[in-house]
Amino acid sequence: MSTVREFIRENYTHRSPGVRAKLVDMLNTGELAGTGKMVILPVDQGFEHGPGRSFQPNPPGYDPLYHVEFAIEAGTNAFAAPLGFIEEAADAYPGEIPLILKINNNNSLYSTNNPLPALTSSVQDALDMGCHAIGFTIYPGTSARNENFWQLREAIREAHDAGLAAVVWSYPRGEDMKEKTNETALDTVAYGAHIAAEMGADIIKVKPPNETIFLPAAEKAYENVPKDTLKDRIAHVIQSTFEGKRITIFSGGSAKDTESVLEDIRQINAGGGFGSIMGRNLFQRPKDEAMDLINKIFEIYKS
Repeated sequence: MSTVREFIRENYTHRSPGVRAKLVDMLNTGELAGTGKMVILPVDQGFEHGPGRSFQPNPPGYDPLYHVEFAIEAGTNAFAAPLGFIEEAADAYPGEIPLILKINNNNSLYSTNNPLPALTSSVQDALDMGCHAIGFTIYPGTSARNENFWQLREAIREAHDAGLAAVVWSYPRGEDMKEKTNETALDTVAYGAHIAAEMGADIIKVKPPNETIFLPAAEKAYENVPKDTLKDRIAHVIQSTFEGKRITIFSGGSAKDTESVLEDIRQINAGGGFGSIMGRNLFQRPKDEAMDLINKIFEIYKS
């Protein structure tokens, strides 16, 4: 890969110098600085899934500062969270790590496969706290998708006008996706990533795809797309984000054993993924175990 500055200059010419500077700064922070790869620690799970499910496996995680301190000590590229956690991080550690304010969030107290996340903070909040970027979740495939897309459009325009980058969580779901495997089918993930790129995302977050094809209309198109290995599927998702011209990173997913996490990282790296955004597989482990794991992740991405 070209240098970080060259990559951003070549592929983000449509962005203002302020936005490009934020992207370069995030890519040049932490253990992966200058490699073109990134690992972000996101801690929105307390809002999304509830504090008990999220933090009881490792009770120090109830404290917002536990997470930002881990992110700084470990050397991640950025720390992402909803308003309350970012307020704590910005107050205690101003300027010490790039912050991403997650400005919309879903919750698990009302169960539906057609969610419309609530707008829980604003671009102005992100500016007030010195953030590098906003974060925003879209759910392509839901009946609320048009409202969701409109909110994203407005948020991205406002963020870019303010010189902030936009990180988009793109998670296809909806009533037509009756099986969970359909939400991470290869064509579904690639489609969601492409929609995020089309809507102006600077950094795109998606889930690692499985080998199935969800849309019958897409089956013929995928006959000759390699998909037997995660490496192959990652490569196709990267292809779908403008032939790799947009930074695309992959979630760590639900908690799993260490070797499974590391094998996913090897495949993401081999497939040309730009990195990972990993929460539960880090903060639900005791700190020493999490630190050992993230150092192994860094070594894979440095390779």
